[in-house]
Amino acid sequence: MRVIGIDPGTVTTGYGVVDEEDHRLLYVASGSITPAARQPLPKRLKKIYDELVVVFRTQNPTAVVVENTFVSKHFQSALKLGQAHGIALLAAEACGLPIYECMPTEVKLAVVGYGAARKDQVESMVGRLLNLKTPPDSHHAADALAVAICYLHSAKIRALANPVAADRSMAARRSHPL
Repeated sequence: MRVIGIDPGTVTTGYGVVDEEDHRLLYVASGSITPAARQPLPKRLKKIYDELVVVFRTQNPTAVVVENTFVSKHFQSALKLGQAHGIALLAAEACGLPIYECMPTEVKLAVVGYGAARKDQVESMVGRLLNLKTPPDSHHAADALAVAICYLHSAKIRALANPVAADRSMAARRSHPL
């Protein structure tokens, strides 16, 4: 199973591609999409969309998992983050891919074992879980890899809990939180 995790943002959007084979997680690719900061927001969102579509078509994932937005004290920041989140969902839908969402606390809990883990803890565990010799090129890429790992771990748990229901619920939960 190949999963692409997305850490959306209008300044930088991270993506991470992880395979799960024979109960092992395998790093495939990761990167960051960084539109020019001086560009108007619509042009930045278009660049994110276009580059995500290329990643999705190149990597041919089984599913796309997008980290859901969090509540921010800064309304404008939360609004822009929500727009990048929507662009990631749109790009996956345009490619006909199953879409899932997860909260940042779910990701940290699945990867580190603690829902309030720091970014450096998440990055360190991503490196260990994927047996990386060097860390991802940005914390956005590391977060995106963590999102993919979260989905793969939760899929295993659902399958262990109820194999028949897990198959049905994964199909039924398209565009729904994990």
